[in-house]
Amino acid sequence: MLLVAGLIVILAIPAFGQTRKPPARRAPTPPAPVLTRVAPEMNCPAPLGTGVHTNQIFCDVMTGRDPAAGILIKLPPHKGPVTLTFDLHNRHTYSEEQVKAGRAFTRYTATVGVLTMDNTLISRAVVQNEFRTAADLVDRVGGGAGLGGVKAVAPTGTESISIAIPDTEDEVSVLGEKLTVERADGNATYTQSGRPIADISNVMIEYQPGPARQPLKSKGPVDDRRPTTR
Repeated sequence: MLLVAGLIVILAIPAFGQTRKPPARRAPTPPAPVLTRVAPEMNCPAPLGTGVHTNQIFCDVMTGRDPAAGILIKLPPHKGPVTLTFDLHNRHTYSEEQVKAGRAFTRYTATVGVLTMDNTLISRAVVQNEFRTAADLVDRVGGGAGLGGVKAVAPTGTESISIAIPDTEDEVSVLGEKLTVERADGNATYTQSGRPIADISNVMIEYQPGPARQPLKSKGPVDDRRPTTR
């Protein structure tokens, strides 16, 4: 019995010299980058106008192949990718007579592209919707000769678009690619350059501010003269 009790005491006393290692410290989590969200500087070659109810500015997206002729969106100095967001709409020429006669049904599918200035496609965006009545319009646009001073053409349907722009870009272009129109009397697809096929509004960018890019230094003329040998 004494021997057993002695073993129990010995087991209960920790051995001298044994120390516990402190838990490994985890590296602190770096703070999330502070992002800035602003409306960018934008060049709209074909503005549709301002919505009378939403006060949003709608810009026509023209079909074409030259990025310089598209909607140009400038990106301020940034670090990492830039998130470009906008609302994409179809365009409809409103007719009260067609609505009353029940002949206004139209299904639109517009495809646009966001490109770099060297004509590299970053991403496509598509909006599809059906029009039947005035309730299918996003807004009416002021500055026209219609009743209430509105234009006949109005945005219809909304698709919220979000596109990641690579860090290397300082400017991008939005160009139209094609428009498909389906009506009771037939279908049509439009791809020819210079045609407005959609509208964008509520253009915003979100980015981490960064240093301005340094312009490339000119290397100057190259002296290709060979040394004279004697």
